[in-house]
Amino acid sequence: MTRGKTTGPGGQHRNKVSTAVQLTHTPTGLTASASERRSPAENERVALKRLRFVLAINHRIGVPVGDQRTDLWKQRCTKGQVRCSASHADFPSLIAEALDMLDACGWDHNRASLRLDVTPSQLTKLVAKHTATFAHVNDQRAHHGMRKLHA
Repeated sequence: MTRGKTTGPGGQHRNKVSTAVQLTHTPTGLTASASERRSPAENERVALKRLRFVLAINHRIGVPVGDQRTDLWKQRCTKGQVRCSASHADFPSLIAEALDMLDACGWDHNRASLRLDVTPSQLTKLVAKHTATFAHVNDQRAHHGMRKLHA
């Protein structure tokens, strides 16, 4: 974690204290930062949330054949529906699991939804809750010659 000074809110006070925070995930080198708040602690919290999404979108792990749903996924999914608010702490983990499965299924959301035991529309709604994730999924689908998903 590094702290520094940047432009941002705070008026005449913004350059007097180091409130900007940049977090780096050492194994992958992925980073996220926040500087919009005047409190370093709040910026650290925001940067951590952003880093979790950066990791969820950009770091893939292979998914073996078979039922590979995590306990968290099983807990959050009932009767084909994913129950998790985009602001909940579990949300980035669910996004990562959904993206890993989509990647393993060649970005085919029908196949991925079968393996995740949710409906295709629920999988689409889950990834559409986060703009950058939805854009990433549609970019990958376009790269593989598939049509874009619509929220």
